[in-house]
Amino acid sequence: MQANGYPKPLEDYGLIGNMLSAALVARDGSIDWLCLPHFNSPACFAALLGDASHGRWRISAAEPQARITRRYVPDTAVLETRIETATGVAVVHDFMPLSEDEEKVDVVRVVRGLRGTVDMSMELVLRFNYGQAVPWVRRRDYGLSAIAGPDAVELHTPVPLDGHDMVSTAEFSVCADEVVPFTLSYHRSHKTPHFVADRMESLERTVSWWQQWAHRCRWEGPDGPRRQAVVRSLITLKLLTFSPTGGIVAAPTTSLPEELGGERNWDYRYCWLRDSSLTLYALLNAGYREEAEAWRQWLLRAAAGHPDQLHIMYGIAGERWLPEHDVPWLPGYADSKPVRVGNGAAGQIQLDVYGELIETLHAARAAGLAPLAEAWRLQNVFLKPLEKIWDSLDHGIWEVRGPKQAFTHSRLMCWVAFDRAIKSCEQFGLRGPVARWRALRERIRDDILTHGFDARRNTFVQYYGGDGLDASLLLIPQVGFLPPDDPRVQGTVAAIEGELLQGGLLRRYSMAKTDDGLAGEEGAFLACSFWLADAYAMQGRLDDANAMFESLLGRRNDLGLLAEEYDVARRRLVGNYPQGFSHIGLVNTAYNLTQAEGPAKQRASREAPQE
Repeated sequence: MQANGYPKPLEDYGLIGNMLSAALVARDGSIDWLCLPHFNSPACFAALLGDASHGRWRISAAEPQARITRRYVPDTAVLETRIETATGVAVVHDFMPLSEDEEKVDVVRVVRGLRGTVDMSMELVLRFNYGQAVPWVRRRDYGLSAIAGPDAVELHTPVPLDGHDMVSTAEFSVCADEVVPFTLSYHRSHKTPHFVADRMESLERTVSWWQQWAHRCRWEGPDGPRRQAVVRSLITLKLLTFSPTGGIVAAPTTSLPEELGGERNWDYRYCWLRDSSLTLYALLNAGYREEAEAWRQWLLRAAAGHPDQLHIMYGIAGERWLPEHDVPWLPGYADSKPVRVGNGAAGQIQLDVYGELIETLHAARAAGLAPLAEAWRLQNVFLKPLEKIWDSLDHGIWEVRGPKQAFTHSRLMCWVAFDRAIKSCEQFGLRGPVARWRALRERIRDDILTHGFDARRNTFVQYYGGDGLDASLLLIPQVGFLPPDDPRVQGTVAAIEGELLQGGLLRRYSMAKTDDGLAGEEGAFLACSFWLADAYAMQGRLDDANAMFESLLGRRNDLGLLAEEYDVARRRLVGNYPQGFSHIGLVNTAYNLTQAEGPAKQRASREAPQE
């Protein structure tokens, strides 16, 4: 087992970031995960996937029994940790200032005394390259510098530092109204370090920026817990955005296991097309049109090229080659191996991405985002090969590593691709082979109804010829394939409730009936549980929808963050964290329960919210 208090529950971690990278800060004041300078860079603090020896930065009370409470400064990404000891009270503000320079990344930690005197301690363990590279550390008049290969950081602080056993430490006290700042600043090792601004001024500026951003949230419901949950989720999605390109990573972490001690550990620091349309609807309904436009532009750039080379995921700048390899020196979170960098699923064939891409571009057009002629040309280019390959086998939305199948959801999204292309021509006067597309749309529809539906059980199935179920079938009414009151949809919802609900939450699919090429189990998939709430809402089962939504809100940690999955037996979050897909689900379901025409109905009617 791991040591030094590791692993910590995921619920212990808060997220800070600057839309270039992000850090996980534990309740005990330790930053246990940070990749510099970007989300997909190697980590310099990797204790999250090992222990303190793999890199961390802890600032905490010297008194072990100190009382710790925390929150985000309201409507911001600034984490505030309050420390109460027998001798006084202090607060630590952790944040990452916004930067226009893609390689200028700072982590600022400000300790401020509120009452009496609080004795504090600091421990800095820098280990570049995912905990492997011990840097060369030198004392400076401002603190210290550390270099390892291409990477370098400077620690700026007035506190005297000691070094021993390749660890830098400090002991200091903070009195009422006293401020003790620390800044960790990254730069390429061959470049000159940058100037560190006044930390209190930077704190005020960062708080102001985030509060102004959050104030833009469009919300029709009461100003209560649900609005707060939506704003926190939107801030989390903003933190997962790589601002230079507009790409949104699925999570800032890699290899946090879906099953503790298991092998279902993946690198999620990439951008998935699977998430694109739901992301767009979440941003548009919340009033963040600038972010929605940036996401659309990222999609256009990432997908540009030969249509046969459309990928299911891309790097933050649209990179296509994401080779997967193991990091053997890291023991993994809760001894869950392997620790992976890169994602081999990037090379899979998943036909649903064609529908996701074309639906997203249609929704952007319907929402009145700036018209782009190249967007329509790109859609036409991708529809041509889809006419020939829509009935091919693929790996499906969940990237199973077992045999290819005729997944019902994949065929459904092929239907969506042609349906949205037809609607674009009908609604916006665009030109295309509409008659041929209509014939294909009907052919795919008949194929799904004939081979993807089990009439005996009155339910759609995960793939043709199988009898397992899949939570993605809940999207059938959302995409407008069948109305929510259709008996086949009602039967599917009932069957999914009976087979995939576990402890009140939904699994993605039946593990016993799906060969996904992996050993072990996984937790309940939180995004799918939000989909079930959406299905309830579309069917008029509002009590069930609200009950499911409140249950999901209760799975968040004290800071309002969700992981990818939830282990209902252990009652803890699992999977990569925080997970954008889960927070997208939270936002969309909240609007489905608040607005007369929420994202689910907008999507089913092929519409999108206007300004």
